[in-house]
Amino acid sequence: MSKGTLIMMHGMTGTSQKMENLARSLTPKGWSTLCPQAKIRHPTRGGFAWWLFEDGVTRDESLNQMEESISAILEILPDGPIIVGGFSQGGAMASALLETEASNSIVGLILIATKTARPDELRDSLPFLKPRPVIWMHGESDHLVSLDAGMEHIEIFEESGWPVTRFQHKKGHMVNLGQFEEMRDMISSIAENITDSQ
Repeated sequence: MSKGTLIMMHGMTGTSQKMENLARSLTPKGWSTLCPQAKIRHPTRGGFAWWLFEDGVTRDESLNQMEESISAILEILPDGPIIVGGFSQGGAMASALLETEASNSIVGLILIATKTARPDELRDSLPFLKPRPVIWMHGESDHLVSLDAGMEHIEIFEESGWPVTRFQHKKGHMVNLGQFEEMRDMISSIAENITDSQ
């Protein structure tokens, strides 16, 4: 029986298949891996998105799409503890799950090259939740999600007293493999602490 599940969500124009190798290599021993796929096909660049913010899509439409994507994730969440994370848009989805009933099952977060889609809602939610570990990775040369936007996201957690491990690097919009082993060890540590406390 699985001790828990690592859930990793792809970014815009990604697929669950593209996320799976990364997710499996990060999954703690004895845990399951789940890589959901967004339902919205990207109109021009292929792959899938959790919500769109292209020309012609209003902010309200984007937020509605995000809500629908969050609802779809909630329907497939497994029982037991989960570590939830994602790359880029998938990371924004991961932290948004803290604003839902899934927050009771989340024991840690992995936020890679991402920003918050709803900073005010996140800021309002965190003080009412028990802090849990957050792993954050962001590149100083990220041209799609600026370092400043990434910092705003993680500082919301830090201001609420959540323990954050930062993996800042010089590269762009990517997973920095030079910090991969250390990040994997941190994820395993979160899983072991949960198992020990049960």
